[in-house]
Amino acid sequence: MTTSGTTLVIGATGTTGRRVTAGLLAEGHRVKAGSRSAEGARAVRFDWYEPTTWGEALDGVDRAYLVPPVGSSDPAAVLLPFLRRARAAGLHRAVLLSSSAIPAGGPAVGLVHEELPGLFPEWAVLRPSWFMQNFAGSAPHARSIRADGAILTAAGHGRVGFVDAGDIAAVAVRALTDDRAPDTDLVLTGPQTLSYDEVAATISEVTGRQVVHRHLTFEQLRDRWAAEIPLEFATMLAGMDRAIADGAEDRTTDTVQRLTGRPPGTLRAFVERELERNG
Repeated sequence: MTTSGTTLVIGATGTTGRRVTAGLLAEGHRVKAGSRSAEGARAVRFDWYEPTTWGEALDGVDRAYLVPPVGSSDPAAVLLPFLRRARAAGLHRAVLLSSSAIPAGGPAVGLVHEELPGLFPEWAVLRPSWFMQNFAGSAPHARSIRADGAILTAAGHGRVGFVDAGDIAAVAVRALTDDRAPDTDLVLTGPQTLSYDEVAATISEVTGRQVVHRHLTFEQLRDRWAAEIPLEFATMLAGMDRAIADGAEDRTTDTVQRLTGRPPGTLRAFVERELERNG
């Protein structure tokens, strides 16, 4: 049994946001698709750093899917003022995209996670493991695979429960629309943990192109990231790889199965799908 309100999807053109939007629409729910481009019939312009866009986005909605600003090391600075305004405007359910690597009260979006239960009567925090989509499209790993046949990390032999963004979106749809919100943080993983060496081997087997995992030091990865993004954020990302090396992501959960009724997709199935899609 599900309820039907109007949902604001922030980041509606992004990796999970567009899938959440599609999932809600497929079930007949009303959606406002918030993005900076505001493209499409249901689109509304939304920018975390332009509070003048918040009012129209919040008008008439009672729930929201929240994707923090990309690349920000301090998302709470904009999310918390927005969420207080959203509560005053009548929002009663919020589903926040966070990360399995960041607990409530932790850095970055962890500060928003900590505040969320006190702001809304119905809430959930999605804490997915690392996305399978990191190996496709314009993501850094995908670029290095295409350019050099290599995945570069500081994760060593650490294992990760890589999860498909489609499974994250499916859980988000349930958290947004089911009669009872989970009112908890949900760690999402795929069905198994894999090292980056095993990821490279799987991609090689499926695509027929040799892909290797190159082991970098924390400092090498930090400096590589810092060439593209602010040093503070680059340091945080490299630190997440170091945590993987120490075993922080070596776990699987039943969250996808429990909330959606189906098992999470495998990395092999993801790579096969991407290969078929892109020829």
